[in-house]
Amino acid sequence: MKHYDLIVIGGGPAGEKAAVKAGTHGKTVALIERYSEPGGSTVHNGTLPSKALKETALFMSGKAEHGLYGVERQLTKTFTIDDFYFRNHAVTRSEVLTINENLKNHGVEYYQGRGGFVDEHTIQIYGKDIPEPIHISADFILIATGSYPFHPAHIPFDGDRVHDSNSILKLSRFPKSLVVIGAGVIGCEYTTIFQTVGTKVTLLEGRDNILPFLDTELTHDLIRQMHESGVDFRFNTTVEGVEVPKTTEEMLKIKLAGGNVIEADMLLYAAGRSGRTDALYLSAVGLEKNSRGLIEVNSTYQTKIPHIYAVGDVIGFPSLASTSMDQGRVAVTQMFKIEGYDKLARVFPYGIYTIPEVSMVGMSEEDAQKKGLDYGVGKAYMRDMPRGKIMGATEGFMKIVYEKSTQKVLGVHVIGNLASELIHFGVAAINFGDTLSDLSSAVYNCPSLHELYKYAAYDAIANAQGVLTKA
Repeated sequence: MKHYDLIVIGGGPAGEKAAVKAGTHGKTVALIERYSEPGGSTVHNGTLPSKALKETALFMSGKAEHGLYGVERQLTKTFTIDDFYFRNHAVTRSEVLTINENLKNHGVEYYQGRGGFVDEHTIQIYGKDIPEPIHISADFILIATGSYPFHPAHIPFDGDRVHDSNSILKLSRFPKSLVVIGAGVIGCEYTTIFQTVGTKVTLLEGRDNILPFLDTELTHDLIRQMHESGVDFRFNTTVEGVEVPKTTEEMLKIKLAGGNVIEADMLLYAAGRSGRTDALYLSAVGLEKNSRGLIEVNSTYQTKIPHIYAVGDVIGFPSLASTSMDQGRVAVTQMFKIEGYDKLARVFPYGIYTIPEVSMVGMSEEDAQKKGLDYGVGKAYMRDMPRGKIMGATEGFMKIVYEKSTQKVLGVHVIGNLASELIHFGVAAINFGDTLSDLSSAVYNCPSLHELYKYAAYDAIANAQGVLTKA
């Protein structure tokens, strides 16, 4: 039986970066991945595919975030479903090659199959293409198996007309109409993608709002823009069942609580994910999972068994590719006592790749209110920036939340084109304790959308001083 310093179960971003980190420091590493290719949901059916589809949807609709905005253009080609997925497939293939090269360059041995515990140091690798289970052992074991779409019993998933966030990437045709259940990040992203390519979308949400962790002002603006694009919102609405007809000419019947029925060509259920732990045989080592398949860890990502760690979606919040990668690196730093950062960054951004994009870091205005802080806000609009005018931007703004007594930046919130790129200057500002003066006195390229920081800071200062003019 081959022995390693580290066995990583799961080849998504958390597992890959952990394996490479250990390999960089001369450790022997085995990476077990159930699929023939690494990358996990991030590469194959989650983060990257949905973002590639967003860019494709913008291009297909003539609203791409590149070149001149506000200029009508005639498209000479009728786009097909294959065109819709082409960029997604190209990005996936390129990223898989990059990951494989990274693993190879750092001496990581790749095993295809499922990994399950035999004992606290031994893993068996098994699967339909493995005649006899392979046993390997290690000093440390890292669980990075990710998550998969939650399937409630009353939704008849068939991968044809009733979809989860995996099967929606394998359509054979564009839906004429689509009902999306769940107004979280995944549901909102796919709602705007399909609405942009011309599908009539109805978004159902059991609560009275979308994306509750966002600053309310940005949430309201996103809802307004989605509504103006044609999205039909149904809040405080739950689904009791779905009737799938025998022919594609007939519509699905989505039965709502209270007796109403909505008809649609297809349905996407996007309300939650579960940790991928069923194949791990956690009971063999006395580890437990909760009702959503998640594993409990401490601040250094240790389970209750000190040499077994877990990172990424399988431990729950925040379930971001960006944080999962660094959780993997931190876990390896901790287990081998090697140099490197030993904890996840205190401040990290969120990016929601809807159309328009939304991104945030730090406190929202509501967070500041709940904490009882004496705070202020400043805003700047993309349409007022020279770069925004060049781009033809009519929507989008930046909002800064700051503490009045110190003028320190508490939060930055952006909605509009390239919001997920613009936010990183805000991450640095909060990390380094920057003030409104720091933001307003910094020099930014002109024209650039980063000038939003300067003018949002000017707006905040003007508001605090009670003056009407901004520099």
